Amino acid sequence: MPGKVKYNQLTEFEKKKYLGEFYTMVSLLKNRDEVKEFFKDLLTLSEVVMISRRLQAARMLLEGFTYKEISQKMKMGVTTVGQVERWLNNGFGGYKKVIRRYKKSGNQKNEKKLVAKK
Repeated sequence: MPGKVKYNQLTEFEKKKYLGEFYTMVSLLKNRDEVKEFFKDLLTLSEVVMISRRLQAARMLLEGFTYKEISQKMKMGVTTVGQVERWLNNGFGGYKKVIRRYKKSGNQKNEKKLVAKK
């Protein structure tokens, strides 16, 4: 039985096909519930938490928090915070775009209300 296939073992055609189809499929999701259902089916809870913590670290970096503050608040290594900052500043702009849209959407206010109720 074959083991895991690593990215660098794929042909350029396979990389473009798999990633292209993945991005297209994700873009077809119509609302928050569909996105939630999709990622709950696709990823383990630990993977979802790991990704969401990176998004929180990126948001905090954009808001001016220091590595140390983020590391302490998120219980995350300084190295991970540095990695997020590298993607934030040298990546493709995805972090900044999604965080900016999230802030504009007003969902941030609703999230604070949910946290306060718990």
